[in-house]
Amino acid sequence: QVQLVESGGGLVQTGGSLRLSCTASGNTWSIVYLAWYRQVPDKQREKIAGITHSDRTDYADSVEGRFTISTDTAKHTVYLQMNSLKPEDTAVYYCVAVLMKGSEYWGPGTQVTVSS
Repeated sequence: QVQLVESGGGLVQTGGSLRLSCTASGNTWSIVYLAWYRQVPDKQREKIAGITHSDRTDYADSVEGRFTISTDTAKHTVYLQMNSLKPEDTAVYYCVAVLMKGSEYWGPGTQVTVSS
């Protein structure tokens, strides 16, 4: 099993920046992929960024060029640097870890609010 805890959410003005962190514990050696999702009430969760154990990244069109996903392997932490934030980025952001056998683990989420 893997446990995930996100941090770094908060309130920011349009055009501002935030950096989210997600620290993993437990069987971190078995993680092969990390991702960030977000969810707005009454809408489906949206995958916005992912990174493989070989540092290959992928992004949703909605955040490409503004958000950057990265990892610090020694700290078992994945980051999401969010720049040029827009009100439509307001959501609960979740960290997700995918393990070798395909199981997924989700963090509890952190709220990001972008004011106009």
